[in-house]
Amino acid sequence: MSNTTYEQLIDHHRRMELLVSTTYLLAWDQETLMPRGGGAVEYRARQMAQLARLTHERRTDPRIADWLAACESDTELTVDPTSPSAVNLREIRRDYNRATRLPGDLVEQFTQTSAMAKNAWAQARQDDDYEAFEPWLKKLIDLSRRKAECYGWQDGGEIWDALADGYEPDITAATAEAVLTPLRDPLVELIDELIVRGAEPSDRFNEIIVPLDAQRAFVRDVVSHIGFDLERGRLAESVHPFCIPFHRDDVRLTTRFHANMLNDALGSTLHESGHGVYNQNTPAGEHIGTPFGSAIRLSIHESQSRMIENHVGRSEGFWRWCAPKLREYFGGAYDALSFDDLYGGANRVQRGLIRVEADEATYNLHIIVRFELERALLSGDLSTGDLPEAWRQRYRKYLGVDVPTDALGCLQDIHWAQGAFGYFPTYTLGNLYAAQFYDAAAAELGDLQSQFARGEFEPLVDWLHRNIHQHGMRYPAPALCEHVTGKPLSSEPLLNHLRTKLRSIYQLS
Repeated sequence: MSNTTYEQLIDHHRRMELLVSTTYLLAWDQETLMPRGGGAVEYRARQMAQLARLTHERRTDPRIADWLAACESDTELTVDPTSPSAVNLREIRRDYNRATRLPGDLVEQFTQTSAMAKNAWAQARQDDDYEAFEPWLKKLIDLSRRKAECYGWQDGGEIWDALADGYEPDITAATAEAVLTPLRDPLVELIDELIVRGAEPSDRFNEIIVPLDAQRAFVRDVVSHIGFDLERGRLAESVHPFCIPFHRDDVRLTTRFHANMLNDALGSTLHESGHGVYNQNTPAGEHIGTPFGSAIRLSIHESQSRMIENHVGRSEGFWRWCAPKLREYFGGAYDALSFDDLYGGANRVQRGLIRVEADEATYNLHIIVRFELERALLSGDLSTGDLPEAWRQRYRKYLGVDVPTDALGCLQDIHWAQGAFGYFPTYTLGNLYAAQFYDAAAAELGDLQSQFARGEFEPLVDWLHRNIHQHGMRYPAPALCEHVTGKPLSSEPLLNHLRTKLRSIYQLS
């Protein structure tokens, strides 16, 4: 009886995932191809809100409770907690418990508001007009608080915890703070050491103007070599780069281009291709459309994008392979630059304003700013009207820079316009996991840098397939880390990676 019940439950879940993937398709289209004039934005918001309501109804179908109860009592399905059936039951139970706490009208209202807020954010950022976006931000914060009240949180916790749990299970503001704080002082010290005492690499690589069409062809070539299958994916452009999987065989990436910042386009595209490679290699066959066939939540997903962007794309071996490709796509534009100009230019440490353009050393300081501010916004300790000034104060304190405009400040990220509160610390967790996974891969595979220099990226990507991608949601993130590396998550691999590479580039070792 339970096996038949289990099949009914999984069939129901797969049908729900069809609705989710359709919503993703509308979201991708909204950011890439949809016209902005007339009533297109409002109508798209209504489409997405309707799909959100239908998805929520399916997610909270009362039959799920009965199916779960029957299946969870069947030891054949649950005896091995890492089996596909046990993982599916675990994740569907978690999803059902969260979803049934939200009323459908709140889900629909939140989705419609966030769809319109994203469009308002894009215009406000273009116009450097925070006041135009602030009412939308306030609405989203109010709706997020309502969602948090529905979810609830543990005694001694706070509103942020309830929202963050949807991105990284069981994370709290206290545990996020415990991860971020130990990184802050060592990173600040390393940055000071590099900038004050080091020999700063040339920035000429990031100043040369090259045609955008050539950049587009170049990054497509690079990501295909890294392992992203362009026959099963697409690469488009958007204000804020992202990756959305409709299916493991239909994964959409976006990136962005600037005439004189090839390295930004390369880094953004590599980052999203890391997500894409993961999505294209989750469990196939009968597992498609089930939790077991899905990627683990955000920190592990982010570890894969950071692995490709930083441990591969900013590495010496990668640039040994990539440097000759510049002539193939850009003629003699970069001929006057030495290898050190290219490799050093890809790894310059700067006290900058923009998170997505940040180097590896300063990146997590950008995350700390956002974490502290969204925590204060949700608790009511910071009003939306005071956000720009609070942003400026923290950037002076942590990164030592003045923020000249809101477009370069609190309007730079899309996350809050989507209502994605609690998301940002997963980036830092991803950086930590990436460094620890890379060390484990290098211990098994040998000299990865020499392999990269020969254009051999398959050994690392195959290692990621075997050790991470193929497991789907088999393990929660901390358990996967111990399974793969034999150790709990630590900040030391990331700090060692940054110190070793950057001190060498800055001629301090």
